[in-house]
Amino acid sequence: MPETKQDDEISLIDLAITLAKHKKLIIGAPLIVAIVVAIYSFFIPPIYTADVQMLPPQQQSSASAMLSQLGALGGMAGAAGIKNPNDTYVAMLKSRTIQDSMIKRFKLQAVYKTKTPEQTRGALNGATKVTVGKEGIIGISVDDESPQRAAILANGYVDALQQMTQVFAVTEASHRRLFYEKQLLQAKQNLGDAEIALKQLQEKTGIIHLDSQAQLGIGTAANIKGQIAMKEVELGAMRTFATGNNPDLVRTQQTISGLRSQLTKIETGTVSSSKVPETGLEYIRKTRDFKYAETIYEMLAKQFEMAKIDEAKESSVIQVLDKAMPPEQKSKPKRSMMVLIAALATGFLTILYAFIKEALQNAKKDTETEVQLTTLKKNLRWN
Repeated sequence: MPETKQDDEISLIDLAITLAKHKKLIIGAPLIVAIVVAIYSFFIPPIYTADVQMLPPQQQSSASAMLSQLGALGGMAGAAGIKNPNDTYVAMLKSRTIQDSMIKRFKLQAVYKTKTPEQTRGALNGATKVTVGKEGIIGISVDDESPQRAAILANGYVDALQQMTQVFAVTEASHRRLFYEKQLLQAKQNLGDAEIALKQLQEKTGIIHLDSQAQLGIGTAANIKGQIAMKEVELGAMRTFATGNNPDLVRTQQTISGLRSQLTKIETGTVSSSKVPETGLEYIRKTRDFKYAETIYEMLAKQFEMAKIDEAKESSVIQVLDKAMPPEQKSKPKRSMMVLIAALATGFLTILYAFIKEALQNAKKDTETEVQLTTLKKNLRWN
């Protein structure tokens, strides 16, 4: 035990001697590097970071309650909605479309002094950071040498996102609006065709006046045909995920069957009640087609207007919690941190260098070690 203690004391003394022998290098090198880094840091332009926080458009709309009344179809429509809208809006903020819009609006190619649009997008992407907080709040941070431009760019992202949401169908209401818009155009075409056909028949045969019972039957038949059409849409949607024994699917089929029976009775009664046997029959059919097309058009028009209102509400729900303001203090470079890290790293390297140099000098004093070093050098040669 005494020998081990003596060896430890000798080892510690040797370490202290080595450090003392190279004290000028160990102290001087980190000091010189720290001074150089400190001087260099003053030539680095300061970077300012502007932050903006906003709430994404919410997916709950006034039409969601009406969709829930459609039973299985409403559930499927809800399942088809966007489950995580924050990820969608973050992807939009990072998209090339918004980047190009920002570059064009703020002339960033001249600001970043880049030669190609790809380099400009890379510079903008490197200066921008988009994050999502636990509360669902989207944060946008932009770095720039100018505090005013940093704030302008951060707020510009919000404006660009607002414009994009008005163009692309992102929300559930936007999807519904596009769907009803297409269906409404087709219904409008069908209504126009039915109106022309009825007008041509009137011009050919003259205006035929139907009794009140026939007119009531035509209106009722058109309403029932509209209900059948909506139920068939619901039935087709249910068949994509339900089996033939599904209670909702069977119930919908029974409802359609009952509506068709009612429609047959009403159409038969309407025809039999008409006092115009031949021309009146054709007139009743044309009138019935016109009323049916008119009913479908009115139903789709209501849904389309409701989807437009919901879309307008959702697009305006992009609320800015904290608008970006020109920062008063720079965020980069952190000069004190740069000097400290450079000094510590240089100090570690100089200490390592001192120990390696001392070990090599001691090895030369040992004949056996010197021979081993000579052999190592010889084996390291390529020739």
